[in-house]
Amino acid sequence: MPFQMEPCGLDRSDLKARLISRAKEEGFDLTRICRPWDVPQVPQRLKEFLENGYHGQMNWLAERTHWRENPAALWPEARSVIMLGESYTPKEHPLAALKHPEVGNISVYARHKDYHDLTKKRLKRLARWLIEQSGGEVKVFVDTAPVPEKPLGQAAGLGWQGKHTNLVSRDLGNWFFIGSVFTTLDLDTDKPEKDRCGSCRACLDACPTDAFPAPYKLDARRCISYLTIEHKGPVDEELRPKLGNRIYGCDDCLAACPWNKFAVAAREVRYHARDDLKFPALADLAALDDAAFRAKFSGSPIKRIGRDRFVRNVLYAIGNSRSERLLSAAQNLVNDPDPTVADAARWAVERLQSALVA
Repeated sequence: MPFQMEPCGLDRSDLKARLISRAKEEGFDLTRICRPWDVPQVPQRLKEFLENGYHGQMNWLAERTHWRENPAALWPEARSVIMLGESYTPKEHPLAALKHPEVGNISVYARHKDYHDLTKKRLKRLARWLIEQSGGEVKVFVDTAPVPEKPLGQAAGLGWQGKHTNLVSRDLGNWFFIGSVFTTLDLDTDKPEKDRCGSCRACLDACPTDAFPAPYKLDARRCISYLTIEHKGPVDEELRPKLGNRIYGCDDCLAACPWNKFAVAAREVRYHARDDLKFPALADLAALDDAAFRAKFSGSPIKRIGRDRFVRNVLYAIGNSRSERLLSAAQNLVNDPDPTVADAARWAVERLQSALVA
């Protein structure tokens, strides 16, 4: 249900400036505004994405497309969309763990608290403030509804969708979360951001699995973030070696973007990596049972994929490690009750044994 209050009668002439200031106080680094109908390109792009099967097992992307392709249909009464960016720039090099095959590499955004929870609380506080100031109704979203957040972010001037399809900002690089506040208020809008990628293709060349069939197009079925998080069951054997030691998500294309030279440090300390998730030992992670997994990743986005899928990823990393010391960790799981985990364990054992013979 949307929030709703009666206007308090304050002068609204400087509402946007006060909104931006308030958003900054709440922890947001960027605030821009557009209309819900400012993304006419979305329907055709979504149609092509789905027809090509690029969504893989993410069948929810093919559902409620009438909302996903048209934000104005999601809530017809909305007149403005406030798009907000919140930095999560890491202190350490995001790909440092890739050089150490006996540890796992976890995507930067998942090394501490779940951003969905933190960002949504900020959005709700900002929304309540807005209706206290000017009345109207609001709805808040952070990756939790069929909202095309990245196209809206570009329409509002938050950034532009780079060749890796993620949003890139002149002010924040591409290390930032996106949230949105839909409102019935008719607010002043910002100019859309221009594409500033130019001839650069650093993000495309950095992809370990060639998941980009063309610039600005992503085949999720080959994307490591999709494979380690969304994909259920065994990963295609042709792709397993390309995962390296990436056990949850992938930051290679994000880390390669030269616009990150403008990135600002994350102000929220709960986005900074936990010490135990900077270079987590694969042997320790492989030994997690369901209870230990849930305890270790309580409050983390990693918890969502469950122990079996996570340990599957860990076993692929063990198989790619070429480390004799990890052989026993894989052998211990060849008879795991979960068939996908058992399959990954057998694959890892065969890979390690072959590497030792070689």
